[in-house]
Amino acid sequence: MPIPTKYLAEFAQGHLYHVYNRTNNKELLFLNDENKRYFLQRFREIQTSLIDTYCWCLLPNHFHLLIRVKTEKVVSEWLKSKETKDLTITEERYLLGLDKVTNLSLSPTYCELIEKTFKRFFQAYALAFNKQHQRRGNLFYKPFKRVLIENDSQFTMTIIYIHANAMKHRLVKDFTTYQWSSWHTLLSNQPTQLAKQELLDWFGSLDTCIKVHQELSDYYYACDTAIEDE
Repeated sequence: MPIPTKYLAEFAQGHLYHVYNRTNNKELLFLNDENKRYFLQRFREIQTSLIDTYCWCLLPNHFHLLIRVKTEKVVSEWLKSKETKDLTITEERYLLGLDKVTNLSLSPTYCELIEKTFKRFFQAYALAFNKQHQRRGNLFYKPFKRVLIENDSQFTMTIIYIHANAMKHRLVKDFTTYQWSSWHTLLSNQPTQLAKQELLDWFGSLDTCIKVHQELSDYYYACDTAIEDE
């Protein structure tokens, strides 16, 4: 059955997206904490160059990310700062497409650049996972889902949905006790790549952020108003 187009949104500069995916046949995505740390480590490579991240959550067989794609100007400047030998084929062709002399129709679009970067991230994790656990074959379900955030209420709902996702799946009774989400980073004073201040400014204050999370997470899951994530 084809995946509805709303789950395969095209990436565009400055736009917000809920990115998520699960494993094939609902296999485990993480077999130990080392796997989770490696997943986040590889994800930070994208975070540094192409996107801003608002929140994330790692579950046994899937993950959730709320991200904003950086502007083409920022990404192009970053790509130009790299050594040519360090560019991927897609990145090199994208930069060539910025040159008016080249045939733009043959160059990857900005959407393709972002999409393929995510795919490389998933492939890198899967290769390492398969090697460590002596596994073969595709790990992730294809294609990965990405939903455009179109309004303020959807943005708020997605933040809370992601932070409280472990509660939805009955891994914990209180989402604040779940270790593998960005909730704890939000409360910490430690340096982070998370767009933490922007997120807190969205709610008005840390206290309000905590209060809204507690109120709305209870409401969403009591009413079973869930975003499809599996």
